[in-house]
Amino acid sequence: MSYVRPEFRHPRLPANELGFTRKDYEGALSTLCAGCGHDSVSAAIIEACFDLAIEPHRVAKISGIGCSSKTPTYFLGNSHGFNSVHGRMPSVATGANLANREMIYIGVSGDGDTASIGLGQFAHATRRNLNMVYVVENNGCYGLTKGQDSATADVGSASKKGDPNPYEAIDLCALALQLGATYVGRSFSGDKAQLVPLIKGALAHSGFAFIDVISPCVTFNDNPRSTKSYDFVRDHMEATGKLDFVPVRKEITADYEPGYTQEVTLHDGSVIHLYKSADGSVRDRDSALRAIAAHKRQGRILTGLLYVDPDSQELHRTLGTVKTALRDLDAADLCPGGKILENINNSFR
Repeated sequence: MSYVRPEFRHPRLPANELGFTRKDYEGALSTLCAGCGHDSVSAAIIEACFDLAIEPHRVAKISGIGCSSKTPTYFLGNSHGFNSVHGRMPSVATGANLANREMIYIGVSGDGDTASIGLGQFAHATRRNLNMVYVVENNGCYGLTKGQDSATADVGSASKKGDPNPYEAIDLCALALQLGATYVGRSFSGDKAQLVPLIKGALAHSGFAFIDVISPCVTFNDNPRSTKSYDFVRDHMEATGKLDFVPVRKEITADYEPGYTQEVTLHDGSVIHLYKSADGSVRDRDSALRAIAAHKRQGRILTGLLYVDPDSQELHRTLGTVKTALRDLDAADLCPGGKILENINNSFR
């Protein structure tokens, strides 16, 4: 069940380059529990798409099953959407992407949807470098079915009514790195200043962009014994650095030593302060894996942009597909005739 937002808005809402206001990027009113971290993720996606002036009709939202998979209803109401079956969102996204490469694909999933029943689908979408943004709203439990531990629940963590979890957690960022993801980040739903630039970067990336968002379940998993609670994450977050996103324009460069801060003026005149981690480069996959493991040993959650491959080759380039979306090809293009098919077959003999 969802509720339509009231039409009334302030008459002087700021507009982006397309003339759209934030209202044009909203969806229905949320029916999630009050205080749910997932609503903050939806708000971050709305802000990122508004700031980047993305046309809503060019976006396809795809989800699986779970509290997280309800959230595409709550953002980009003028976009396309498909609510698939449990764990199968990556497979549906793959088919849609191959049929129409011109769309911008945003997949929203949960830790149960991705790390349990959908783990195989997640693995293959990642290794194929499917051109999409894949957001996991990670609360460490099955919130839709009364809070059972999910596969991302940490050892010793406990939900509000459950026993401590005895099993090792699946770290989805580490797994994405091992499987070949070309953009990997982690954030906290309550850290808007970090999450919005991460989403902007993911939307601009060509390839599989994965963001793991720690998003506390206020009903079943926001308690002192949980490592996915608001208090625990705030107390144990360790950011890789201050983040901002600069759209593609004339290059702005910064050359400074690891462990130091650099002030950089952007195209719009605003200033950002960059901190370069001395632990390694975000372009070094092995360094990212070591950093995740090192912070985990210290009981901390590493957030921020963990890895990016700026030279990523997404799936369509790998397969050598035609530039035109398959859905726009006519019968003559899709079935060129017996002579051409015979020549193709002969080339394999």
